[in-house]
Amino acid sequence: MRAFEYAAPESGRDALELLAPDWGRSEILAGGSDLLALMKDDIVHPKRLVNIKSIKEFDGISSNPQGLRIGALNTLAEVADNANIIQNYPALAEALNEAASPQIRNVATIGGNLCQRPRCWYFRNGFGLLPKSEDGKDLVTEGDNRYHAILGNQGPAKFVSPSTVVPILIAYGAQISIQGPKGKRRLPLEKFYLSPTSVTQREHDLQPNEMVTEVLLPAAQGVKAAHYEVRQKEAFDWPLAVTAVVLNMDGNTVRSARVVLGSVAPVPWPSPQAEQALAGKSISPETAMAAATAALQNASPLSRNGYKVQLARVCVKRAILKAAGGAA
Repeated sequence: MRAFEYAAPESGRDALELLAPDWGRSEILAGGSDLLALMKDDIVHPKRLVNIKSIKEFDGISSNPQGLRIGALNTLAEVADNANIIQNYPALAEALNEAASPQIRNVATIGGNLCQRPRCWYFRNGFGLLPKSEDGKDLVTEGDNRYHAILGNQGPAKFVSPSTVVPILIAYGAQISIQGPKGKRRLPLEKFYLSPTSVTQREHDLQPNEMVTEVLLPAAQGVKAAHYEVRQKEAFDWPLAVTAVVLNMDGNTVRSARVVLGSVAPVPWPSPQAEQALAGKSISPETAMAAATAALQNASPLSRNGYKVQLARVCVKRAILKAAGGAA
């Protein structure tokens, strides 16, 4: 690991003053479960680490009639164990408990989970987000792409968005707050994720001198929700497909739905096609399968990941049935 400066500010203002305006010079340290691995592998090598763990304003879980606020520094375990979340956002609690091993959940923060870098093995071996060979060929297209994107991969980005918690947060309607030198801004969580088209771009709508400070969830009483993953093994593993579903019901009829896929595209992937297929219908295996088929109708698998299309289709179907209360 390369040498670096270390700073531990106690306020958000002090932390912002320590962040550099361009990538590579500084990084934020919270739980560190992703950043430290990237530094040890020499994928990132910041000249300064800014430890924000002691900044109280970025911590804490609180509720009001409009919804819930989660500080970016709360660990995954703290959020998963919160009584309000277990009662009103049970699918989020389930996703958090499946997101990592217990040891990691006790140190990894919700803000860090939202900002984690892709698990693409080309990126993790130093070839960048858009890996090319010396003669300009796309390494992912030409190489081993078993775990890469099947949706939204028409551009140069073919990695998959890594967070398994983000799809259910988006389905619940989450927003995030970001603080920087120009003040605070808030945006829907789904708008935070980008599919880079050049090597100078990153996969988040976040500047080098900005930081995520909180996650905001609207009230979720009365909705039916589910989180469903498909993995190669039951023990902790990166999933091959994730689906989050939130249903607003009118009796047995779906008034509206949110269906968000994960691990299948460079960004979390909301499916308006699946949502339209569910609207005005009662949930049955047939309607769930129709929605799942719609969700994957535009899939474009690469040379070695065609299996993910059917796998993701089944994942969507089972998540819908699980949300409606049926057997998954």
